[in-house]
Amino acid sequence: MAEEDSVGEGYAEIVVVRHGETSWNAERKIQGHLDVELNDAGRQQADKVAERLSKEPKVSYVYSSDLKRAFETAQIIAAKCGNLEVLTDPALRERHLGDMQGLVYQEASKLRPEAYKAFSSNRTDVDIPGGGESLDKLYDRCTSALQRIGDKHQGERVVVVTHGGVIRSLYERARPSARKVEKILNTSVNVFRLFDGDKWTIQVWGDVSHLDQTGFLQSGFGGDRTSG
Repeated sequence: MAEEDSVGEGYAEIVVVRHGETSWNAERKIQGHLDVELNDAGRQQADKVAERLSKEPKVSYVYSSDLKRAFETAQIIAAKCGNLEVLTDPALRERHLGDMQGLVYQEASKLRPEAYKAFSSNRTDVDIPGGGESLDKLYDRCTSALQRIGDKHQGERVVVVTHGGVIRSLYERARPSARKVEKILNTSVNVFRLFDGDKWTIQVWGDVSHLDQTGFLQSGFGGDRTSG
């Protein structure tokens, strides 16, 4: 989907990108706040999304989660979009998944049954044992962070590199009555507009057309309901 050539004065256009693939995504290991680097596929994906964004309307700022997988993706984008500095914000981190972190997803129910039960709950107010966050806490944290960025950059186009669980929460904020998102693919492009008065819209969703030749993790692991 093509972007318009300019950003209006009454809103901030925020291009929200999920980080590139990591070896843990490929192995279905739960990351959360654990600091895992991109793998080679993830770096190729980051190069492709950076090339794409460099050809679209001018990016003024690049923000990122401070976790390596997001920060490295953001650095690659920032370099291609005019050698911009990457501004890190811990509020853009993935959901803290407590005792689930570091486990292979299929083994989690046996190894950490209480944490798995909390993680799998349909309730949004359940904290995960081991210091993990409820979905409500994640939602409040990351939607507040994006709103702060939007308020600061009215009339500008900025990039935010973050994580699957965060992007799912941002989608809920923009489309509260829509069906839940199935999966957020690595380096997918999701364009939000944040208007004066707290109105959010989504212009582009889940676009990975830049990955046609590179390929991507079809499962979307860590960007589906296993977010982390």
